[in-house]
Amino acid sequence: MNPTQSISERIENLKLCVIIPTYNNHKTLRRVIDGVLQYTPNIIVVNDGSTDTTQEITDSYPSVAKIHIPKNQGKGNALREGFKKAREMQFAYAITIDSDGQHYPDDIPVFVDYLEKSGKDILLIGSRNMNQDGVPKKSSFGNRFSNFWFWFETGIRLQDTQSGYRLYPLHAIPKRFFTKKFEFEIEVIVRTAWKDIPVENIPVKILYDPNERVTHFRPFMDFTRISILNTVLVMITLLYIKPRNFLRSFKKKSFKDFIREDILESSDSNTVKALSIALGVFVGIAPFWGFQTVIVIFLAVLLRWNKVLAFTFSNISIPPMIPFIIYGSLRAGALFVEDKATFALDSTITLSTVRIHIVQYLIGSFALATTMAILFGVGSYLVLSLSRNSKG
Repeated sequence: MNPTQSISERIENLKLCVIIPTYNNHKTLRRVIDGVLQYTPNIIVVNDGSTDTTQEITDSYPSVAKIHIPKNQGKGNALREGFKKAREMQFAYAITIDSDGQHYPDDIPVFVDYLEKSGKDILLIGSRNMNQDGVPKKSSFGNRFSNFWFWFETGIRLQDTQSGYRLYPLHAIPKRFFTKKFEFEIEVIVRTAWKDIPVENIPVKILYDPNERVTHFRPFMDFTRISILNTVLVMITLLYIKPRNFLRSFKKKSFKDFIREDILESSDSNTVKALSIALGVFVGIAPFWGFQTVIVIFLAVLLRWNKVLAFTFSNISIPPMIPFIIYGSLRAGALFVEDKATFALDSTITLSTVRIHIVQYLIGSFALATTMAILFGVGSYLVLSLSRNSKG
């Protein structure tokens, strides 16, 4: 940051613009545009099918870029159109500010300062004081609800995930989206965080004036849409994002680091470690071929057990061990079925053999998985307990 440069020069150097989505906010729109113009002329106003005097107001600013959407399609769609326009105009960053007057344009330098100091791509969300006078209780509850699910889906704790006052790194956010209404602002921050782009809060001021403010949030419909989106995002988190992130971190570890960090020095209790090992062994032996990694990490996350240990011991079914596991499963299954097949350990066991005796194999594999899980779990607990006692 050059202290001799004005804020407008710094904004130009960052290739930053301000996007103002608006729908029937003619009471406050002019004040918002005038406030932003004090810092930069790089403004894109997206008129999302307004039926009031919005178009007349925007037409009175010939230097401001404008997008007119004939029919209202939702805030998310307006932001998507704004991002598209900003990229076409070669902007690298975009600050979005609501047109209902709740945000103060004089907080724009706060975003600029933080971006310059970070020196990296970052998505910033203006954090509002939700406890101040005039803030509706339903807004505070909705924000806490959103904060929780954002943390669950990304592992990032924020104080405010619903504020529309944000700074986006345009080339780092996803190019395609699936939502068009209010839930878009959740989708974009979650999917950006999944791309390992930092998402952080910065404090901003807020004004709630019931005489001016017009909200288009429909509690039942929009809350339902947000809940559906969070359900989808949670499923993607558990089935893909968590396993992906885990495998990335696991590949970076040496065996020595694994022993030290995840077994000897892990903060988990011996019981949790033993249960995690047992879980890994069970999933590794059970007939979940092709889905073992996803299942074991999903269950470890759900149960809050040690993901590294569970994943490691799920690899008991490495290729050299597969014939022994199939043989053991068939022998165990023979104890429970009448039409049984028995084999010597040195006999050839093929997939066609398993297919013919599928019931015997399935029953036996779960029986073997349960037995081995108990043995490994109890055994590891005893070993870990003796190790701790010897250190004491």
